Amino acid sequence: MSEAMRAAASLYNNPRYNSVSEIRIQQNKIRRQRIVRRQYFLLGLTIALVIFLFAFIGTTVMSSAQSDEYEPSFKYYKTVTVHSDETLWNIANANFSADNYDNLNEYIGEICMINAISDPDTINAGEAIIVPYYSAEFK
Repeated sequence: MSEAMRAAASLYNNPRYNSVSEIRIQQNKIRRQRIVRRQYFLLGLTIALVIFLFAFIGTTVMSSAQSDEYEPSFKYYKTVTVHSDETLWNIANANFSADNYDNLNEYIGEICMINAISDPDTINAGEAIIVPYYSAEFK
């Protein structure tokens, strides 16, 4: 029964239109409509979530992909003997790789940490220090 008919029937108090079964039928119809709306909402939410996940995974995979020109570099260590008139700055400058370190001070800091050197200006001739270096060749 439509809302207009229900409104007209309520004006005349017609028991046929206001019966318990008619009211129950109308309430069931409203309940089914709510259920259908809720199901459409959940379906839309699920579809949006799946699209979001595919977009997120796709961009993550694409951003972590490496170009064809990428060559990996491997970190190795070598022992260098300090000669007279040589400083840590000279040794570091000879082995420094701008691709792997931001600046020379960072590289010298790593050399000092590896060799437990507290003052980079005080190294003596004849000492052996360990210096990191990078190479594209896997050894």
